Amino acid sequence: MFAASAQTPPPPPPTEAKTSAAPYVKAAGMSDLYEINSSQVAMERSQNPAIRRYAAMLIKHHQMTTASTMAAAKKAGMSPAKPMLDPGASASVRELQTVAVANFDRTYLAQQVPAHQAALDLHMSYGRDGDQPALRASAKKAVPIVKQHLAAAEKTKDGGMAGNHGM
Repeated sequence: MFAASAQTPPPPPPTEAKTSAAPYVKAAGMSDLYEINSSQVAMERSQNPAIRRYAAMLIKHHQMTTASTMAAAKKAGMSPAKPMLDPGASASVRELQTVAVANFDRTYLAQQVPAHQAALDLHMSYGRDGDQPALRASAKKAVPIVKQHLAAAEKTKDGGMAGNHGM
């Protein structure tokens, strides 16, 4: 057995983000920004074509979900701030920037699975119980995208990251 690296996933969103518009917009934006930033690091550091395809997909999709969330927030009468990473998500990105290249893919996927599980919970919960109709609709549209990302991360992680894996 080998020693495990830290593999620090970003922290889950606060409970109030599952029902309240302002915390939801902030948490969804941070989640997307983490996915974009961590995947940009993957594009620079991973040598695995499957990981690089997955990262490119995440960047594209999370830019779209951020735009959708921000548009829905404006429709709900909000003036959302530009997404920012909290210290935990920043630490996760830093870990990806500094982990040994030989451990990069494993560390990246070890972050992606729990990050997408938390994002899925956030969007499903807000889509069901959120206080703003426009944001509820946006959250519901994000659910299948996040499910696709989670399934791909799990499949890539479990499949040893070899081959195409449908990405």
